[in-house]
Parts: sequence; C-alpha cells; structure tokens
Amino acid sequence: MTKTALKPDMQHGEDAITLLTEDHKKVKKLFADFAKLAKGDGSDKAKAEVVRQICMELTIHAQAEEEIFYPAVRAAIKDDDLMDEADVEHAGAKNLIAQLEAMTPAHDHYDATVTVLGESIDHHVKEEEEKMFPKAKKAKVDTATLGAALTQRKHELQAERGEAEPPVKARKAKSR
Repeated sequence: MTKTALKPDMQHGEDAITLLTEDHKKVKKLFADFAKLAKGDGSDKAKAEVVRQICMELTIHAQAEEEIFYPAVRAAIKDDDLMDEADVEHAGAKNLIAQLEAMTPAHDHYDATVTVLGESIDHHVKEEEEKMFPKAKKAKVDTATLGAALTQRKHELQAERGEAEPPVKARKAKSR
C-alpha cells in the first residue's frame, strides 16, 4: 500500500474506534433489512441489492481495517491471539462474501449464507468492541490519526469499486 498525504478536510474527522463502530451499526442494520426481506416482505431484486450493499460495506471495512487499524493495534496491545482471531474471522467473512457474490437470491442456500455471514459478523463485532477496542484505548493507540487514514482509505476503495458516494461520515465531515 502506498502512503498518501491526508487531505486537510479529513484530518479532524472521527477517531478510528468511532468510525469502525459506526460501520458495525450500519452493517447490522443492513442484515436486519435483509432478514425482513427474507421473511417475504421483499422481492429477490431488493434482497440482492441489500446483499450487494452488505458485501461492499464489509469488503471496504475489512480491507481498510486490515491495512491501517490492525497493524497499529497489533503493535500496541501485544495480543497476537486476539489479532490472529480477527484475521481468521475476516478470512471467513471474505469466503462467505465471495460465495454470495457468485449466487443469486434464487439459490437454495442464499438466505442461509447471508444469515451465517451475519452471525459471523455479529461475533466478530462483539470481539472487536468488547476486547480489541478497549485494549487499543488502554494502549493509547492514536485513534484520531488512524481514523483520518481509515476515512481516506475507504474513499479510495470505494472509488476503485466504482461506488459513487463516499461513506456517510466522510460526507458529513466535508460539509462542516
């Protein structure tokens, strides 16, 4: 990964833990939206769109987290087991995302695959929010600088994927 200078409008954004926690909430809502659609309240097209959003959000979140947040936290907290588990959880999620991206809602295991991905993400989020984030805070990880770097990297990843809009929080930061 090449290092890029932070844009001035991103230097005073949210800290990394706040940003990542907001991502977690957004994805949790998307999984809840899917669950409603899976119970018969929506079309296959609507389900596919929610799953596309879930996969995009998780892919961008995980890559930015792995490139920026995890290395800093790993160095600061000295808990290789926790960090290794997070890496393995990401790998499992990526596998399920790849399966979903190759499926349509008509596939027999589509809904089940989304459900298992959601359960996996719920577990992963709990580990991060209850264990990793408190350890990062205790170790005085520079979450402000990491937050700015995460915001910038997420912008870059969205542009690479052809997504038109930056993350919600980044848009809010620019309008300040």
